Amino acid sequence: MISYLKYVKETYCSRLMLKMLALGFSSGFPFLLTFGTLTYWFKEAGLTLALIGSFSLVKIPYSLKWLWSPIIDNTKLPIISFLGRRRSWAVLIQILLFLSIFTMSCFNPAEKTSVMAFLAVFTAFLSASQDIVLDAYRVECFENEPQKQASGVAVFVLGYRLGLIYSGAGALYAASFYGWNTAYKIMACGIFIGLAAIIFSSEAVAYEYKKKKTELKEFFYTSVVDPFKDFMKHENWIWILFLIFTYHLSNAYFNPVINPFYDDMGFTKIEVANVMKLYGMIAAISGGIVGGLIINKIGLRKGLLYFVILQCFSTMLFSVQAIYGHNIPLFIVVVTVENFISGLATTALVAYISSLCNKLYTATQYSLLSSVMSVSRDVYCASSGIVAQAVGWKWFFIISGLLSFASIPCIIIVLFYSKKDKK
Repeated sequence: MISYLKYVKETYCSRLMLKMLALGFSSGFPFLLTFGTLTYWFKEAGLTLALIGSFSLVKIPYSLKWLWSPIIDNTKLPIISFLGRRRSWAVLIQILLFLSIFTMSCFNPAEKTSVMAFLAVFTAFLSASQDIVLDAYRVECFENEPQKQASGVAVFVLGYRLGLIYSGAGALYAASFYGWNTAYKIMACGIFIGLAAIIFSSEAVAYEYKKKKTELKEFFYTSVVDPFKDFMKHENWIWILFLIFTYHLSNAYFNPVINPFYDDMGFTKIEVANVMKLYGMIAAISGGIVGGLIINKIGLRKGLLYFVILQCFSTMLFSVQAIYGHNIPLFIVVVTVENFISGLATTALVAYISSLCNKLYTATQYSLLSSVMSVSRDVYCASSGIVAQAVGWKWFFIISGLLSFASIPCIIIVLFYSKKDKK
């Protein structure tokens, strides 16, 4: 027992892991401000459920970030380039993120729906760009200690979850007391955590930029074509893409309408915030840390398989909530189970994606693979509001839960019958 506690302490209690926590927070908190929290604001502003569900399309930049990731990966910024390749881009993007979120706080979505849609898309674009930088930086931080990659992912995901709680439960608290516009002003200040972490850090990997005289054609081949060709060397690479696309499908499908669901069940913003803050946070933290430890013990391929099966059933628990309606004890159980299992599954998937990246093309390849995951979350799930309206909440969550079973054949093919990609 003592040796196990020593192992946990040596693994998680370090300056590097604290940095991963802060960067995970910075990566996570903008997401709900263009998604779940925003839909809650829209619901109170009187927008229809179908329109709210379609608003998941504003997050399309997360699905397309691979298009501009080569630019971020290989372009030297003027003036602040002394910070390094990753840090200079991170600082610029984080400053723009603050300005974008703060600007959202200046409008009423009922009166300026199109303006809010534009700002939400722009914020999502900046958030996706930040993910390109921070994901690459995270992977590179463990280049010399690859055995700690899963643990680093667990801490990064923990920070990401804390960011979601800040912009989820934290925003609901602030909106309850001060209104939505002030809440978004407070949310914009969350960027300073990641900004401080970047400023007081150093570059993980030294990098020499291509000379300016490099031709555009050469830049395209070395920065875009080569990373894609390198990824296609993986055995069963098409099945890898299917695995990533379907792995979080059940969780992703209900997310666009989860806050309207809480509202229809009669839960107040304070009740939702209390449960998400206390039970959701503890469960998410536990799930992320336990996920990293389990993967280190049983291996990544088994972890992926076990966790996706659990994720299917945790999604279906919401159908029980739909039957019993406003029931706080049941609500606590459902939120706790869903957050814990989601923490397990997210750690496994992010660790797997990280393991596929070649250090020569970290930003581009990670952006490509995570964009595949985003397509299911941001495009495919745009129909969730229409489906929920058509079949009712109980059957909607049953359907959502069944969706993740689609990833099981992919996991078996990629991880159990692949000679090169067994982890």
